Amino acid sequence: MKKFKLLPTILIFALLISVLGPFALADEGIAQPPELKSAAAVITDADTGRVLYDYNGAERRHPASLTKVMTVLLAVEAIERGEASSSDQVTAGEEALDGMVEDGSTLDIKPGETLSLLDLMYCAMLPSANEACNIIAVHISGSISAFVGEMNRRASELGCDDTHFANAHGLPAEDHYTTASDFAVITREAMDHELFLEISGTSSYTVQATELSPERRISNTNGLINPECVPYPGYFYEYARAGKTGHTDGAGYCLASLAERDGVNLICVVLGGVTYDDGGDTRHSNFTDSRALYGWAFENFSRQEVLGTTETVTSVAVDLAEDGQAMLRAESSISALLPNKGFDSSTLERSVTIYSEQDGEPLTAPIAAGSSLGEVSVLLDDVVLGTSSLVTSGTVELARTEFMKREISGFFGHLSVQVIIAVLVLAVALYVFCVLRYRKLHKRHLRSVEEARLRAAEAAPAPAPPEPPAAEPTTVLRSTAPGAAVRRSTAELEKTTVLTGAARRSTGSGPAVREPGPSASAPAQAGAAPQRSSPPPAADKARRDYFEEFFRSKSAPVPKPDEDKKE
Repeated sequence: MKKFKLLPTILIFALLISVLGPFALADEGIAQPPELKSAAAVITDADTGRVLYDYNGAERRHPASLTKVMTVLLAVEAIERGEASSSDQVTAGEEALDGMVEDGSTLDIKPGETLSLLDLMYCAMLPSANEACNIIAVHISGSISAFVGEMNRRASELGCDDTHFANAHGLPAEDHYTTASDFAVITREAMDHELFLEISGTSSYTVQATELSPERRISNTNGLINPECVPYPGYFYEYARAGKTGHTDGAGYCLASLAERDGVNLICVVLGGVTYDDGGDTRHSNFTDSRALYGWAFENFSRQEVLGTTETVTSVAVDLAEDGQAMLRAESSISALLPNKGFDSSTLERSVTIYSEQDGEPLTAPIAAGSSLGEVSVLLDDVVLGTSSLVTSGTVELARTEFMKREISGFFGHLSVQVIIAVLVLAVALYVFCVLRYRKLHKRHLRSVEEARLRAAEAAPAPAPPEPPAAEPTTVLRSTAPGAAVRRSTAELEKTTVLTGAARRSTGSGPAVREPGPSASAPAQAGAAPQRSSPPPAADKARRDYFEEFFRSKSAPVPKPDEDKKE
């Protein structure tokens, strides 16, 4: 019995968990998106294209008159390229009525009627005139089929692989389809063009009169931006900025729109909308679902900074820098639309590009502060949330020592300098070689000369000993007066005759008498070695005696005059 009593308690507890569970999850993270009545819907960040919520977004469906978004986009791009002008006067041909149906939307533009290209674009976007799309197609591409080919080519360029167009207006046709995800991309591209945004965001417009019609006052069928919308009243949304409606029985009610609040731009695409009863009022789910998705996104997402300008993102090597590198930061902050709660910032990724690494050219100091050296992108789920230039946080100073090393290395790195240095080294080496070679040969020559002299001396006979020279008298003239002071002047000294063994020199001008000696013409003894002449020992002794006597006479005391008189 106890088991059965516990069963109701367990069931009640489980029911509370199931009811309170979503609210608990909402407190911890993002709130659950609203329930939708349409077949498919996608809401994206208009700035990045990141999908915030996808409901059957990959399901192929008929776009109805949303097709006109691509038609007018191609016309706007042709104007921007200069291939057409908004003031072009375009005359409708018979092809304007190709593919028309009785219940299709129209302004009753007749063949032969002339309108400006700008008026035709307003006719296609606001009241969704089908014939205006055919006229635009022929004017831009020359034929409807060629224009449709351009539509498919452009969709492929945008990456819309699940989109194919069969006409320019969106009336039912085989092989004419898209998806909510693809068309959100097409709408985002169109809204990025100022002229398209202006046209699709206009509530009402006056078409100039033609030769076949007075002026036409047209109104936008988008009830989100047109408070006086007749076909879809009561859906005005204050944050809506632009958009396009579409409807066929097969496609249901469709809407592609743009809304903006507090700097957050959103794009919402709803396909396969239905009508439903709301308290006696008929409601269209393409409008109600769009408003519900906008409200959910604005309440649960906000723009948040994901990269500031003070954070160092990376560093890059810099030649000749004091620190060897430059620190890089984002030039402008990057903000992204992120959930207000429960977001894991670790899922964010950064992609860094350094220009010097791309170009293969190294950076060299000095570099001024704030110089752009690359760029950084922040990604989430492979979607770029924002991009900023990477600039230097401060001035990258030049390392002068490294600079001098680089300059010297660069100087000696030139081929011409290396050739000159090699020649100089070779010349010095050759000079040193020649000097060493000369010294070696000179020493060898001296040894050979010395050896030859020794050999000659050994071969010569021993010379006879010389006879000693005869002693010669040495006469020194002096004063003979006893006690008298001897005063000799330089002239008297010159009159002193010193007789040597070699010759006699007389005072005055008398002739010199040469002592007899061996005759100069006397033949030398055979084989005798030449002898050097040297002064005889007697002459040396006579010269010494003379100078001794001279200095003694100089030092002798001079007698007084009185003593001389007494003597």
